[in-house]
Amino acid sequence: MINAVGNRMTREIARQSKLADALERTQIQISTGLRMQRMSDDPVAARRVLTIGTTQASMTSWQANIKSATAQTAQADGVLKSVSDLLARANELTLSAASDTASPSDRATIAAELGALADEIDAFAATRDANGEPLFAAGDARVVRFDSDVAFAPVPSAATAFVVGGNSLSTSLRDAATAITAGDKPGMNAALTTITAAIGHVADQNAALGLSAGRLERIGESLSARGIEIADERQSIEETDLQTAIAELNAQDLTLSAAQAAFAKINRQTLFDLLT
Repeated sequence: MINAVGNRMTREIARQSKLADALERTQIQISTGLRMQRMSDDPVAARRVLTIGTTQASMTSWQANIKSATAQTAQADGVLKSVSDLLARANELTLSAASDTASPSDRATIAAELGALADEIDAFAATRDANGEPLFAAGDARVVRFDSDVAFAPVPSAATAFVVGGNSLSTSLRDAATAITAGDKPGMNAALTTITAAIGHVADQNAALGLSAGRLERIGESLSARGIEIADERQSIEETDLQTAIAELNAQDLTLSAAQAAFAKINRQTLFDLLT
């Protein structure tokens, strides 16, 4: 009989200990605002939180890439628009030089200005971005990742943007200057054709940059929307539902208090009471 009573008391003490532990966990959940204090609380949910955390870190990196690439495309767009203006000026000068009314002195002045324009275009081709890197890559265009399955070069390489038909834009202007200095009419006409092609080429490159900028904007908006969804999911997994937790805390406290009161009442019985 005494052993049976002792066993019941031991089981009751263990039960109350579990109730107290559960009550403490709920209190911690409420005070910290976090439902899970350790992975063992909910292994499946904990693994999901880790997966979400990895995705969020990647998305932060992708958003940074988008911000940098957006700035680069805007800078490249401005550079190519300036180059387009220089080419338009070169076309105007070459037309003037090809005129029968142009004197050797006029042509010499025009040739000198074309050389200066060529130098400016070379300087634009060597433009550097905010990080000090060449804006137009010397080799292949730099491919950047913007999502798990989206990667492309937002800015063309220098060879793509500043070379037409195997000749750089600046070389074309210098060739025009050489023809003008020599009074070479066929050479000047060929230069006009080349410069016209260069103007069209740069316009195409500007259009491609516009497409890149639009694509970056759409990717950024998609990432932002997904980021909100993922953050909401993580919050629903990690954070404590205060209303539910408080109700659970009150129920746990009531259960534990009742158990302790009953246990105390039973323990007030004497050994004689238990034996009879």
